[in-house]
Formats: sequence, structure tokens, C-alpha cells
Amino acid sequence: MTLFDECIEALGAECNILDSCLTESIFQKFSEKFPLSKWGRIDWKKSLVLSRGMYSYEYFEQILISFEGKDTDVVILWDEATLPAIETKLKSVIKVIDDVTAVSSNTWILSKEDKVIDAKLAEIQKRNGGKRPNILYILVDDVGFGDFGIPEMNYVRGTRTPHINKLADEGVSLMRMYTEPSCTPTRVALMTGRHPIRSGMGEVKVALVGEGLPKGEVTIAELLSKAGYNTAHIGKWHMGDIEESFPHNQGFDFAAFPVHQQVQLSLMTQEADAANTLQGYMEDSYTDNVAIDGRFKPYGLVTALEGKKGEKAHEVDMKAGEQWSQAKYNDMHERYQRQTIEQLRTLSKKDEPFFIQYWPLIPLDFVRSDKKQFKTRNGGTSVESMQRLDGYVGDIMKELETLKIADNTMVVLMGDNGPFLFGYQGKLGMSDMVYRGGKTDHLQGGIRVNAFVRWPTAIKKDTLAGDIFHVSDLYTTFARIGGATQYIPRDRVIDGVDQTALLLEGETHGRRDYVYVYEGFTLRSIVKQKFKMHMPAPGVPGAGAPIFDLNRDPREENPLIEIALWSGASFQDMMKRHMFTMKKYPNSPIGKDTPYGGIDNLRPETKETVKNFMSWH
Repeated sequence: MTLFDECIEALGAECNILDSCLTESIFQKFSEKFPLSKWGRIDWKKSLVLSRGMYSYEYFEQILISFEGKDTDVVILWDEATLPAIETKLKSVIKVIDDVTAVSSNTWILSKEDKVIDAKLAEIQKRNGGKRPNILYILVDDVGFGDFGIPEMNYVRGTRTPHINKLADEGVSLMRMYTEPSCTPTRVALMTGRHPIRSGMGEVKVALVGEGLPKGEVTIAELLSKAGYNTAHIGKWHMGDIEESFPHNQGFDFAAFPVHQQVQLSLMTQEADAANTLQGYMEDSYTDNVAIDGRFKPYGLVTALEGKKGEKAHEVDMKAGEQWSQAKYNDMHERYQRQTIEQLRTLSKKDEPFFIQYWPLIPLDFVRSDKKQFKTRNGGTSVESMQRLDGYVGDIMKELETLKIADNTMVVLMGDNGPFLFGYQGKLGMSDMVYRGGKTDHLQGGIRVNAFVRWPTAIKKDTLAGDIFHVSDLYTTFARIGGATQYIPRDRVIDGVDQTALLLEGETHGRRDYVYVYEGFTLRSIVKQKFKMHMPAPGVPGAGAPIFDLNRDPREENPLIEIALWSGASFQDMMKRHMFTMKKYPNSPIGKDTPYGGIDNLRPETKETVKNFMSWH
């Protein structure tokens, strides 16, 4: 009796075979791509699918393509209500239920490759005294592809990042890492494993909004905490100004972070105004004797908070009536670097593994006056700060060695989106190099970033991987490596794909070959394999959508009709299936509340700005 037949027998009348779960039109599309018998068997690599409930073609296609050629034994898709009974029944067929890995929504995958990966993870853990790996995730703000990690590109840029380059050489470089086009959406995708629009978090906010990451989202920090990890977040957060959205309320045991971002911290300062980098914010920068509204400009904003899980947050380094400055911005960098080292030292002494997020605010820096001598040929403020950041990374890597935890600590360092352009290129020293575009763009320059993963005990050094990887995949990958897969929620769509096999086995073992790219809440482009379609403008038929070969035209400047003629319909089908899925699983609302709740020492000017804000909400 085959495994397929055994599963059918074990599940009995509760089981609906694949073809009975699909509409006739969808089944026809499926049959064209995957030869199916009336029993739902897929003819490649001994694979089979069992399912119950109605699933979209898109959902099946993504699962099946991900595992094509991976010697998949069985793919099981089932509704949430039936999962406990299914687990019990499958134990009679699949002897060790832990071999069944939840990878997406209500989807379990049992494959030969997954068994190999589980065995490798178990062996790694055994070699490290039964301890799972520590995870250190460093997310760098607003840097383009090639700005660090590649010496030749350093030379082109006119700078040096030797410590980050060394980290890159000691692990795998993910050459097709995709993020969201701007910082908040990228961070949300990482934290939740979901498209940020699913939680209403598709946009970047600058000042007071009374919104943030909803408490109903299940973050990677919460997953790893349930699995026994100690967790800490240091640095930029930028996922809301309401209490429920703060990191110590989203799974982190300790958090030190600014509520807002660098527009407040490095642009809304006297020094930036004097440099003419920001105009009109400072009161002494102009005189307007007919202005009436004295509170039109942001006022009394909270700067840096620290908090522990289950406790109120506390604002640090600001007194009542004090004005934020570039000097305080520089002090913040030093404090966050120091706190990261302190957390490494503290958590490394504990029996449990740790998950530390270090999200620096530099290299984004808009002021020159605080630097006596520029040390790079480039001379831009952000490029100069990049060397400072590189030194920070070097100190962190040295500390891992000193603490004797370097071999069993997985370090991931990557950018969060493309460079900050907006006319600031000449000041910052940044520009789009290989790929066109920057922050907020759906173009490759806005979403293609360098990403390096170093884990000496598990990952081959000095390797490249060209498989597509999306930042949301880190959610499911961290969960798998940290033994937290069972805590991934099954009551919502999880867009992140488990890429553990790619990290441990290397190139060609990725499980994704597509990316849906949003700007805000609008789908702007779709990447599939080496091709990319820009969504057609209103009134333009789908056949007229620009389509690019990203290997031949990485800057997306010359759409090719030769590609569009055969791929246009396929891209349109991907778009339609995606929209059908979004309609079937509606987005949840963004979190809303009074700004700055849960902070125990609000300054008088902050209380005033909150009062004014709430007067019209």
C-alpha cells in the first residue's frame, strides 16, 4: 500500500481528494500544469496532495512549485477545526508527527528534504550541548545594493566596510533578497511573516498618528519567546506610536528604541536647519507675522523609550522643555551600540538561547557640522556614517568571539530597503548603483538589498545563493531554526516561506520564485523568476504592461514586447489569483489608540500635543 493510500485509509470519509476541492476551471488550469489522476496524485517526485476545504489555485500552485523537485512525500492542507483529529489519525501512518512541518496557514509539508534539514538541525543542536542557536538580526536603514559587503562596490562608492565585508565572506550572501519599498512595511513583514497591508501597516508615518502594529499580530519575538528564547530589541522600531505596538508589548523581554524615525531625529534639528537640509521647521529660520496656528508643526514628540515586557515604558535622555539635537542623535547611536553589547553579555550567560534585534539608525545622517574630518573619498554624510556602523559591526563580531558563542550564533545582516534619495543624494553620498530607484520605489533599487547570513556551525562560508528570498521568509525560517514552528498561527495567511533548506543546503534549495511588490496599499509589480511585470497604468490593457528581463535589464529601463507576448497572460493570472486570495482573506485593521500610551514619564509638552491630537479624534 502506498503512502497516499495509507493516508486516505487513515483519514477516511473526512478526506476530500484534491480534484474534488477545485472548481472545474481551476482544475483545468491545474491539470495543464501538473498531470493529475482522478485520485489527485501529482506525477513528479512521488508527490501527493490531500486536502479538505476550498483553496485557490494560487495557493496550491505556490505550495507545489515550492516543492517541485524536492522529493516531497506528502502535502496536507486542512482546515483549522479538523487539525487535532488529523494529527491523531496521521500518527498511525506517519510514526513521528514532529516530522510534519507547518509552513503556511493550514499547510503541512512532509518531505525527504525536510527530514534531512531536521536531522541537520538536531545534529547541530547536539554538537552545541543541546542548545539551539542564538539569532542576532541586524537591519540597516536605507542602503542600496552594493553599499556594504562587496569590496569592489566599496571602491566604486568611495568608502570601506571591511568588517561587514568579512562577515559576508564568512557566510552566505543572499543575492536576491527582496524587501518592501520602505522601512515600516519591511519591518512589519519581518515581524509578522505577512504582507504589511494585511495588518494595515503599508505606509511610513512621520509624526503623531495614534496607530501601529495591532496587538493581534503574532510576531517572531512572540514565537521564539514561547519556544524558550530570551529576546531583546535595540534601535529603530518605527511600527507605531501606541502602547500595543511597542516592542516590549510585541514579544521582547527588553527594548530600547525611538518611537519615530530619522526625520525627527536627524532632520528636525537646529543643526539640520543651519545646513539648509530641512527648511521651515525651526522657529528662527523665518518670520511669518500672519501665521495663526501655533501648533501646525510637530511638537513635543517622544524620542527614545526603554521598556520591559509587562511594564510601562520610560522616556530617556530628554528633560521637560529640552530641544532635540544632533548631539543627542549621536549619543543615541553610542547608547544603542553599548546596549547591544550589554545584551550579548547578559543573555549569553543564560541557559536559554537568545534572539536579539539590533536595528541601527545610522548610516542615515543629514548633518556635516559635527564631523571634523571626513575619512572617505565619497565625503557624503551617510557614507561617512556607514564607516562608523561598520566599526560597530566589527565590535559586535569581536564580542561574539570573546564570549565564545560565535559558532552557534546565526548573524543576519541586511538592508531594509533602497537608498534615501529624494534629492538628498549630493548630501548623503548615496545613489542607486546597480538597480534603478530607491526608498519608496517598487523598482529593483527600492527593494533589492544585500543580505548576509553567518552561522559557522551550519552554513558554508564564502557562498552565494541566487534563489529569491523575501524578508517575510525570515519569520518562518527563524521559527524553524529556533524550534518555534508549532507556534506559527494557523488562523491567518502567513506569506513567509521557510527557507531553512536554502541556508543549510545552499543555492537551488530555495522555496520561492516570486514576489508581489506593493507601494503602500497598491500592488505595483510582480517578480516571477527572472522576469518582472510593472502593473499597467489605468486604461492600459494587461497585454500592454511593461515586462522586463532582470538579468538583461537590471535597471528596468527597456520593457520587451518579446517577453510580454508570452508572459503577459501568465502575469495577469498571477495578479488575479493574488487578488482573489486577498478578497478571500481580508486584511485586518491597523491598531488605533491614544498616542504614547503606556509611557510613565511624559513631558508636559508631550501631554499637550497628545491632548491637541485627541481633541479631533
